[in-house]
Amino acid sequence: MSVNASAGGRSRNHIVLTSHGAPTGVAADAPTLNWGAPSPRERGPVVATLTDPKRRNAIGTHAGGYSVYRALAIAAGSLTADFRADLTDTSPSDPIGPHPQWGDPGKIVSLDPYGHMTGEAFAEEIAAGIDARPSIAITRAHIDMPEIREAIRAGRLAIDGDIIGPKGDVRVTKAAVDPVWYLPGIAERFGVGEGALRRALFEHTGGMFPELVTRGDLKVFLPPIGGMTLYMFGDPSKIGDGVTPLACRVHDECNGSDVFSSDICTCRPYLAHGIEMCVEMAQKGGVGLVVYNRKEGRALGEVTKFLVYNARKRQQGGDLPETYFKRTECVAGVQDMRFQELMPDVFHWLGISRIDRFASMSDMKFNALARAGIEVVERVPIPDDLIPSDARVEMEAKVSAGYYGVGFQSQYDATQGRALKE
Repeated sequence: MSVNASAGGRSRNHIVLTSHGAPTGVAADAPTLNWGAPSPRERGPVVATLTDPKRRNAIGTHAGGYSVYRALAIAAGSLTADFRADLTDTSPSDPIGPHPQWGDPGKIVSLDPYGHMTGEAFAEEIAAGIDARPSIAITRAHIDMPEIREAIRAGRLAIDGDIIGPKGDVRVTKAAVDPVWYLPGIAERFGVGEGALRRALFEHTGGMFPELVTRGDLKVFLPPIGGMTLYMFGDPSKIGDGVTPLACRVHDECNGSDVFSSDICTCRPYLAHGIEMCVEMAQKGGVGLVVYNRKEGRALGEVTKFLVYNARKRQQGGDLPETYFKRTECVAGVQDMRFQELMPDVFHWLGISRIDRFASMSDMKFNALARAGIEVVERVPIPDDLIPSDARVEMEAKVSAGYYGVGFQSQYDATQGRALKE
């Protein structure tokens, strides 16, 4: 069916779209979604599957970042198009929530707070044929990092048989979270109109989701992007209780450093330092939390990152702090597209209103948390001896650009002065 690329009329580009159906009435059999409702029954399940289009109440599809692979599997004949997930024994290893923030439609707009409860909370709907699927999964695991083993050897951490096992491995509860965007809330968070947001998402993704501009009745969108992984140290039931001290690191993905230990940035050293801080807090009776976001290269992508690396190192005078962000802007048009405005949502999901120790020097992260009403008691910088020599340019550039608070800038300047004298 051909329709105009606007819910309210013909688009300025006169784009003709093919939508899944008429703007109204198609989702008559779909469960009603009441975003911000205080219970899953009142809220209703998010349905973004394609097995029964008339029951869909969301734009996009589950596991959006991997949906193309699912389509490829169907095309190749290795997966049937009408496959339905069997959710037997997939329930969370540890309960999360509900918390009061879940009942505030403005607190959480980028994930489904009931996304881990789908199999249990909506069992009746699923039994009746609604193909609802979880967008959050919670399990238990162990992590084994050389940096933790080094901290044990150095005496900063100790094997206790609980948080740290006899072989130096660390016990964690982890959660995988796929993005689920409530479009009116996203628009309000960024101070734009919902229509403008929908049009931008449609036009600047090459028209990938016509429903964004043809279906104003569908308010939830599952974008084709990576989500996040949470690593919780200590008793997860104490996270967000308002009493137990919390240490935290919010980390945005850097594959080169995090996985392959590239020395051009401080990402893996800061991640490892944050994990050590979380383990230490858990061993002292508190809890630790690492939020790992898939936002590679400040959400500019790894191709852009590598292009900028080349541009920085090949320019006249070499890699310099004063041109660090200029070269990024030349390639990407902006310095940073991470939009930390959405980052606090996961803290509201966990019921967190206070972070006692926050392993971050970033004002962008700190300010986003502060605006969301989350108190940060102490900000912990990366120790100077963990900064790789090739990453000094990044650190100096961020200090000059005001990425860090005044206290951190003074501390970094003093540290560099000591290093020069030595």
